Amino acid sequence: MKILLDTQIFLWYISDDKRLSRKHYRLISDNSNVIYLSTASIWECCIKQQIGKLKLPSNPAEYLSEKRSLHSCISLPIDESSLKHLFTLPLLHKDPFDRILICQSIEYLLKFLTEDEKIHQYQHPHLNFG
Repeated sequence: MKILLDTQIFLWYISDDKRLSRKHYRLISDNSNVIYLSTASIWECCIKQQIGKLKLPSNPAEYLSEKRSLHSCISLPIDESSLKHLFTLPLLHKDPFDRILICQSIEYLLKFLTEDEKIHQYQHPHLNFG
């Protein structure tokens, strides 16, 4: 299975946070699954650390890239093919980072692991939540 992680899910996973469900932990830890982390998640964490909403031990771009590699996650760049879905998404969720993650999940047919209930409201034939 190919899986895209929501930013919060990835942060919980790398920090052994108890808020990460057992189901999600098992999916991420299963070596038969291919796990992706979007560059949008790293961008989001850089901004959140700068404005004081997130505290990581060092530069988020370096720290999270290191953790991504350590946990064998594949970097998923933002590209134009994913952006075409933005126009068709209803404005249920206005967070631009979450919206691009939804678009990437649709474009690449990735199961999207998220705990965000607003995101779970989206209906699309190619959007599959874990």
